[in-house]
Amino acid sequence: MLAAFVNAFRTPDLRKKLLFVLAIIVIFRAGSQIPAPGVNMANVQQCLGDDANSEGVYTLINLFSGGALLQLTVFALGIMPYITASIILQLLVVVIPRLEALKKEGQAGQTKITQYTRYLTLGLAVLQATGIVALARSGNLLQNCSEPLLHSDNLSTFIVMVVTMTAGTAVIMWLGELITERGIGNGMSILIFTQVVATFPAALWAVGKTQGWWTFGIVIVVGMIVVAAVIFIEQAQRRIPVQYARRMVGRKMFGGSSTYIPLKVNQAGIIPVIFASSLLYLPAMAVQFNQNNPNPPSWVGWINDHFVKGDHPLYMAVYFALIIFFTYFYVSITFNPQEVADNMKKYGGFIPGIRAGKPTEDYLSYVLSRITLPGAIYLGLISLIPLIALVLIDANQNFPFGGTSILIMVGVALDTVKQIESQLQQRNYEGFLR
Repeated sequence: MLAAFVNAFRTPDLRKKLLFVLAIIVIFRAGSQIPAPGVNMANVQQCLGDDANSEGVYTLINLFSGGALLQLTVFALGIMPYITASIILQLLVVVIPRLEALKKEGQAGQTKITQYTRYLTLGLAVLQATGIVALARSGNLLQNCSEPLLHSDNLSTFIVMVVTMTAGTAVIMWLGELITERGIGNGMSILIFTQVVATFPAALWAVGKTQGWWTFGIVIVVGMIVVAAVIFIEQAQRRIPVQYARRMVGRKMFGGSSTYIPLKVNQAGIIPVIFASSLLYLPAMAVQFNQNNPNPPSWVGWINDHFVKGDHPLYMAVYFALIIFFTYFYVSITFNPQEVADNMKKYGGFIPGIRAGKPTEDYLSYVLSRITLPGAIYLGLISLIPLIALVLIDANQNFPFGGTSILIMVGVALDTVKQIESQLQQRNYEGFLR
């Protein structure tokens, strides 16, 4: 991986792209440190220092914002509204025929879907910013914090903060698209990677400082093993061979080639983890809104004991089961065996030993269901690592080696290195003639 970056910096045009990406990352991280208008940063920092585990309810959102959410900065919402909007549009494409038709139109249709994603992102950003600022205004954003987080709780300050955070999300979208167009890799993925990596050193230091350096060494060793396992599974795939028969179109002969359909073991990526985490936020947020109730209902105490901190066996079991369910659900809506089988039949392709049409569809469904099971179990086990660490060494839910953070870091790093290597091959490939 390091060799790929060194060779890229030796190539002038690739060096410009990499430096451009680094400049965008610097701007992005600077915006994540600038407080929004009206925020009392002294009180915010004091409350965060007094209550290190206060992010329990907002762990995933705070992770994707690089810790900027609970500090109420300009980029407090991070990339989360865009991720949510993209997932919603992916689901709606399957449900709404108009969006499905747009997807089949090629580049023009995809451009229209991207435009809808931007609009939905801004709408979700307004909703999320309103909720976060309302919680900060009422004093419920950080647990066990009695200090006012805002200099003033009037309506004008509220509106300015919501507009600022929404505008910050729009700027993040623009920065991500700039990286995609002028840099290397997927812009949104690189920004997510940046925010996750930003919290990594602090999380490691907290383990060493609170649990001792022997525990820190054990965590590093276990972490290296987890990273190796994640890389192995992320690269693993089942290749289904496909052959195309020769056919005459006019005076030209087409086909006669062979290829394969790559079915990844982790076909769903980190989407099931996001779905499961988001669903488990709902009961925790219900408890959050009942904090100031002097006589809360009995269910509030039960949820507070079982579903808030994440160290209860019931929470782990429900979390694991939801990840398994959402993995199968997401794979079923993103990979359509019937559509793949019809396209193969249309262009004269077939799987050796399998008849075209319905038998091919059944075979693809069978292989997909078999290969999704280990992928779902893998996602569930990786996601449980921070919760197990929470029980064993009393770490917080931002435990670095495990869960969403390690999946994002490894996945984005592998994808970016592949794109760098492919561009290097295009520039350095000599072919048969020299």
